Amino acid sequence: MSHDPTVNAGDIARLAGVGRAAVSNWRRRHDDFPQPIGGTANQPLFSLRQVESWLSRYGKSYQVSLGDRVWQRLKAAGDLRLGELVAHAGALLTGLATASPDVPGAHELDPPDAPGGPTPAESTTDGTEPSAKDTPTVQAPQDPARLDPELAGLVAELADELGPLHAYEFLCERYLEAHSRQLSVTRDDVAALMVRLVRPDGTTILDPACGVGTLLLAPATPGGAVRLLGQELSETSAAITASRLRLRGVTAEIVAGDSMRHDGFAGEKADAVVCDPPFNERAWGYEELTGDPRWEYGLPPRGEPELAWVQHCLTHVRPRGLVAILMPPAAASRKAGRRIRANLLRAGALRAVIALPGSDLWLLRRPAAGERPPSDVLILDATADLASVEPAWQSYLEDRSDQTVRIIDLLADEVDMTPARHQRHDDVGRAYAEARDRLLAAVAVPPDLKVLEQPLDQPATTLGDLIKEGLVTTSQAPPKMAANGGEVPVLTSDDVLNGGTPSGSTAMQQGLITIRPGDVVASYSSVRVINDGGAVLGPHLTLYRVDARRLDPDFLAGFLRAAGGRVTTGSSRFDVRRTRLPRLSLKEQRAYGEAFRRLAVLEDAIRETSTLGQTLIRLGLEGLADGHLHPQP
Repeated sequence: MSHDPTVNAGDIARLAGVGRAAVSNWRRRHDDFPQPIGGTANQPLFSLRQVESWLSRYGKSYQVSLGDRVWQRLKAAGDLRLGELVAHAGALLTGLATASPDVPGAHELDPPDAPGGPTPAESTTDGTEPSAKDTPTVQAPQDPARLDPELAGLVAELADELGPLHAYEFLCERYLEAHSRQLSVTRDDVAALMVRLVRPDGTTILDPACGVGTLLLAPATPGGAVRLLGQELSETSAAITASRLRLRGVTAEIVAGDSMRHDGFAGEKADAVVCDPPFNERAWGYEELTGDPRWEYGLPPRGEPELAWVQHCLTHVRPRGLVAILMPPAAASRKAGRRIRANLLRAGALRAVIALPGSDLWLLRRPAAGERPPSDVLILDATADLASVEPAWQSYLEDRSDQTVRIIDLLADEVDMTPARHQRHDDVGRAYAEARDRLLAAVAVPPDLKVLEQPLDQPATTLGDLIKEGLVTTSQAPPKMAANGGEVPVLTSDDVLNGGTPSGSTAMQQGLITIRPGDVVASYSSVRVINDGGAVLGPHLTLYRVDARRLDPDFLAGFLRAAGGRVTTGSSRFDVRRTRLPRLSLKEQRAYGEAFRRLAVLEDAIRETSTLGQTLIRLGLEGLADGHLHPQP
């Protein structure tokens, strides 16, 4: 395979500002389109230099940002070693941040260990695998020189342009995209929620399966009182986590190793534990760990590794400390885990099971000596409303919740804590009626558009020209912001995609962009005109503010969407400034804008009716089956 920088079809589409279908058409229609030099039949890779030459030869505009060049060079240096190279880039960038604290995104950090020091991959002097005691602290691979000089120079140049922190987050984002099937990453909003639920002020927080650090980034506040601990089986991921935290100036200790077999924090008691463990991992050490003292609530069955993680987390939290752990939904009801679930309930350790999209969130509290266990447990279905979790948990803590189930009833049954099973039956009829009314109200009418025999030939401009003329100003959100439950509301990418209200929150910090009514906000895949101001722009979003005396915001948003939804926070993916718009009077713009707005309303209505329809069907089936609903005569 060639060592030239390579790109896939999606990369080519981003560089040329077109859709993937256009790239497929080029490959079919042009015999001289570059041939793949690697990859697979379904995911071919092309030489970046050959693609650039072809685009130039055919007069197709393209832009390769510095970030893209760094990324393609990393991939070209060895796709199989990509994670290791990203980790080495992190080591280089932490050194740059230490040496240049004035660079944007840099913090004063302790210098990395000297090159040649121990790395996570080293073993003990007798050639055996390191024990828990010997497990090294990971800050990052300690030999940045393993990046070839040209690549190291490009990484340093990117840090000079973006700041070390933002440069590294860009590389990590690309790495996660490239390995999305191999790397399981906790959703940012779920990670922030988990931390908010368990974290008091000034705490030590442990994640024993930290991956690339998503859960530890949520409480990471530069200069804050939080001490972060993390362990990860993959040495590469542990090193990446360490670099991401160090670049934020956060006190952290990250170790590489198997948390089950070689506990890197044996004897450590954290104030809170958060964890998103690997699901259904059969080779978790059942045979070696049969007599392990961590199994206070029972030996986890071979096929229930998640119950081993639950008890591992409880071992590492102080009395009255909290644990938030994501679990597969089946763990709430599988017969093999019934005895351990019962013991957790009897002891008062398991306090809540909350259904989220794709997984359940278990909230646990380590009992203190002599403490009386509670008589009930919170069981909540929050798959349709993540915002309902915190109020429900607070109500439970204050002993005023109406969404609890008596523990004695669970113990008398199958100890089945599946949230859907514990839907309040006396609410089914009311919920069905409300869902039916909402479904009928959500129906929207599409705009009445005139069909033309020939498309209009109108004078056009580009977004770049509108920006130069002062009709549009752009702003970009910080790539990361403190997700510590602050009081500043944040509009997230998911909010833009789903048309929801601001669901994030952050503390006040420099660089925040406050949204005004009429602003156009774009994510990777959606564009929306914001009607209510006051929130701040979330990560990975771009704001377009129009001169309302000369440009209609719905008009602009519609043409941005028509361009393919390829708007983003920077030029590394698609140069949105090339988006073409017709030059029209404000009155004509508003007519277009109204049509675009109604299409957006229709899209939201279709999305909402799909969700409401599924809810209505489920409630109807339950109500008819249990007698709370009856067919109309």
